Amino acid sequence: MPVLVILVWIVFGALVGWVASIIMKTRRRGLIRNIIVGLLGAVLGGLIASFFGFGSVEAFTLQGFGIALLGAVLLIWLARRL
Repeated sequence: MPVLVILVWIVFGALVGWVASIIMKTRRRGLIRNIIVGLLGAVLGGLIASFFGFGSVEAFTLQGFGIALLGAVLLIWLARRL
């Protein structure tokens, strides 16, 4: 995997995690946490979206951002419940 692709996904994860933390009103925990939440949210959202036939997560598309954001919000919600 080229380095540029990895950097794009890291930026995408940071952005998704940051927006999800604003939506869920979590305390700010930093860039690394936002990246992890955003990337895991993209995976979770992609799995759910592909299960229901909505497509996949592609970095920096509106659909991909929405799917990743929903996954990240769901991940934060689940983490709060556990």
